Amino acid sequence: MSVQRLLDIMARLRDPQGGCPWDLEQDFASIAPYTIEEAYEVADAIERADVEGLREELGDLLFQVAFHAQLARERGWFDFAQVAEGICDKMVRRHPHVFGDVEVGSSAEQTEAWERLKAAEKKARGGAAGALDDVPLGLPAMTRARKLGSRAAREGFDWPDRVGPRQKIAEELAELDRELEVGADRTRLESELGDVLFAIVNLARHLDIDPEAALRRTNQKFSERFAHVESRLRERGLSGREAGLDQLEVWWQEAKRRERGD
Repeated sequence: MSVQRLLDIMARLRDPQGGCPWDLEQDFASIAPYTIEEAYEVADAIERADVEGLREELGDLLFQVAFHAQLARERGWFDFAQVAEGICDKMVRRHPHVFGDVEVGSSAEQTEAWERLKAAEKKARGGAAGALDDVPLGLPAMTRARKLGSRAAREGFDWPDRVGPRQKIAEELAELDRELEVGADRTRLESELGDVLFAIVNLARHLDIDPEAALRRTNQKFSERFAHVESRLRERGLSGREAGLDQLEVWWQEAKRRERGD
């Protein structure tokens, strides 16, 4: 079985007698950044519609799960089978409309039911009392901002529509402008800029747009447009500074027109 083979390989890598020196040096904290990186590489393969890349990246991510499970097994905490059993139990428990006799009329109703079940499970475990207390600190800042806004919204702390968050962006931008005008220090500017970004994430939430995904696409778009600008520079044997900002902007707009097919 392929999964068992993976677990056997992982155990061999961690074997004090003949295992891999690098793998033996690792612990949960040192491996965590690689786990996050592999998750992003999965997302990148999906974004690029790279089917073979997705298969490979999912394998890399699965290896990370096996690594953490092996570390836990060595400490007598749990093993891979218990991880798999736990998620199976959770999925069955949180889908009573599939595995039980509960009826759910829509995806929105299912989301609400899911959150109610999560809250009940957290309460039963004696978990965090506050609505925001268990939002992971390790999430990317933009993703965490969206989750914080969503959690607060479930408690009634939210605008009724997208007008509110759009006005909030204008308000926060105005505050940032005032700090810029008076020559505020870096700490104040960082605070105000953070407020602007948080307000933008709230608008994205109201538009049902994932801000991380939107920014990733814009990053790719920027890269492609800049590659066009660089190709124009190479054709003329110029550096960007030699061409000048005005000419660079001309080529940038040219790249945008090509995107639109103009």
